[in-house]
Amino acid sequence: MIAYHYPPVLGSSGVQRTLQFARYLPEFNWEPIILTVHPRAYPNIDPKFIDEKQTKVYRAFALDTAKHLSVMQRYPRLMALPDRWSTWAIGAIPTGLYLIKKYKPDVIWSTYPIATAHLIGYCLHRMSKIPWITDLRDPMVDPDFPSEPMLRRTYQWIDKKVVHCSSRVVLTTPNATKDYQARYPELPASKFTCIENGFDEEIFSKIEKKLPSNPNHVNKTENKPFVLLHSGIIYSSERNPVQFFEALAYLSQKKLIDGNHLKIVLRATFNDDYIAGLIQQHKLESVVSIEPPVSYEEALSEMLTVDGLLIIQAANCNSQIPAKLYEYVRARKPILALTDAQGDTAMKLSDLGINTIAQLDSKDDIAEKLLQFIQTGKTQSAQIVPMEKIRLNSRNARTQELATLLNAATHSSAP
Repeated sequence: MIAYHYPPVLGSSGVQRTLQFARYLPEFNWEPIILTVHPRAYPNIDPKFIDEKQTKVYRAFALDTAKHLSVMQRYPRLMALPDRWSTWAIGAIPTGLYLIKKYKPDVIWSTYPIATAHLIGYCLHRMSKIPWITDLRDPMVDPDFPSEPMLRRTYQWIDKKVVHCSSRVVLTTPNATKDYQARYPELPASKFTCIENGFDEEIFSKIEKKLPSNPNHVNKTENKPFVLLHSGIIYSSERNPVQFFEALAYLSQKKLIDGNHLKIVLRATFNDDYIAGLIQQHKLESVVSIEPPVSYEEALSEMLTVDGLLIIQAANCNSQIPAKLYEYVRARKPILALTDAQGDTAMKLSDLGINTIAQLDSKDDIAEKLLQFIQTGKTQSAQIVPMEKIRLNSRNARTQELATLLNAATHSSAP
């Protein structure tokens, strides 16, 4: 299993996909072997991470071009194609060949969004002829991404290699799967499979045992503010929060919200300077706070103890669902989504019975839905997903879907 995002990297929800696949695959008679990067290549490391000895993990040589190979914060563009971790291939390909010789694996699996992982998978597949499954997750190329010409050509080349040379291509949403089926009509539609993200019940259960006896109780005490949490990265394009902040400013000016009654926590935005500028511009310091990254378990614990959870997803990402959505659903807290009603994020929530959805590009819609959301949250009348539906989205269930693909791959040859 070739993955850049793997513990001890901190701040990426994507790390959980590979980690939990690796944790649960042995239940379905598959032994994972992880090929990842040396921790020096990560921008942030979780100091509390404890390595799981039962999983074989190999960390190959890799450098972050921006951090290790730049001079005065500048470096040749070619050294960062297809991404800043292109040097990983130098270490990972020989390490991968060593692992193939030692363990004789039945399938090679590589995962995005670090494109170098797929380059490594492609090279190892070509050299060994072992079937290759690519976990594309989200489309590599969209009409407006990547916008930089050289990077776009590189991604297009990798995308074609991934699709034509792998046994199966896995995406994480229904619309992304349909997009690829339409993009490559010459290939059988069955080559493209959707395996959504999920949540880890084992971790949630462990955290809940440490919490007060009623962690799902929503604070209705009048003198305590309603706490709304956004946990994770806020992009200036894919999750543009400008209209959200304008809605907050409008409600604040109308004296419909204030810091005594509403606290919005933005955890691990990885865009703090930009967000801080919006907070200052709209004079929302008493309402909105920026908080640093925490460990994965601490992030889940926070989800379980706040009053509401916020999702932000722009219309240009309609074929994507933030991985945090599944953890939000398991936390069983009211969810407010700022997204396009036609996108996969809104459709997933609607399928689960959640309709507290506002258009991300509409200040007025956000303001109206936010007030309604706070009111229903405080009165405990907000929509909460039933446990029988929640269980269908567990990481264990998703791993069973992956195991089915792995079984199929061993009975057929890759193109």
